[in-house]
Amino acid sequence: MNYIGSKYKLSLFLLQSIESTLEKHRAKPLKKSIFCDMFAGSCAVGKLFKNRVKQVLSNDKEFYSFVLAKNYIQNTQTLQRANELISMLNDERQTPPLESKIYKHYALGGGEHRQYFSDENARKIDSIRTSIETWKEKRHIDEQEYFFLLASLLESADKVANTASVYGAFLKHLKKSAQKPLMLLPASFETSPNTHLVFKQDANKLITKISGDILYLDPPYNAREYGANYHLLNSIALYDDFTPRGKTGLREYEKSNWCKKAKVYEELEYLIKNANFKLIFLSYNDEGLLSLEQIQELFSQYGKYNCKTTIHQRFKADSKRVQKQDRTLEYLHILRK
Repeated sequence: MNYIGSKYKLSLFLLQSIESTLEKHRAKPLKKSIFCDMFAGSCAVGKLFKNRVKQVLSNDKEFYSFVLAKNYIQNTQTLQRANELISMLNDERQTPPLESKIYKHYALGGGEHRQYFSDENARKIDSIRTSIETWKEKRHIDEQEYFFLLASLLESADKVANTASVYGAFLKHLKKSAQKPLMLLPASFETSPNTHLVFKQDANKLITKISGDILYLDPPYNAREYGANYHLLNSIALYDDFTPRGKTGLREYEKSNWCKKAKVYEELEYLIKNANFKLIFLSYNDEGLLSLEQIQELFSQYGKYNCKTTIHQRFKADSKRVQKQDRTLEYLHILRK
């Protein structure tokens, strides 16, 4: 999935850093540890650690991320009907095209002059999403199957979205990938012998209710609001009645203090102060609202601080920014509390 600050390519660096830190401090082995991914996003990190730790606690207040986590992290047993259900939703004889919310608000045919999807794909999204909800209401599917199918739809819709990457705006003309017909593909997840938990809460509220061994933080770096940049994924996942606003069809969303320069230090300080975790890892890059010095000063107040760095390719949506380089310096701040 196209994602701001996705840790897919950085996840191995994170894993190696955590393992070396545990070994250095002779801490509890990773396989016996409770690992919390506080800002789960696309769940790339949670998926990596799912079968490497005793338990994953996955959290994100955005509903689309919650859906992904319910499937990728909390689902642990093989779904016997997965292929059958996917096949039924792909078959237009059983799931005929439907002109509903996504078609009306986010395809040109809907009349609101937005083109996030082709007319054909918007109809198919509406049809699949309606069928999933109907199956749930009639108890034709259980909770595991429900979130598996929703996650599959989000991932598949993302592949044919007519955007540069995020959903803050749509392109004037359908790009090649957006012209391809949507094919619902299974959002496959790893089975697991352990139980994993998923939350949809504000991080600074959840932190006072949980405890564990390793806390991983990947909060927003700058003023880009995830609620705005991924509003359409939320709309598909929620499929509620709402009134899109403006040219881009935004839905109402709660602005985050993590995206406000005047508030972000206080947010991080509260989180670190109240964290009942022995080891804390924070991913943050050199273009963030907080400076390296600010984070170092804050972390040092609560224990032993260390920092590792790696080079990371710049997020593609930033390509129009006036920059000489196309890479950023990614910091991994480490605190032994």
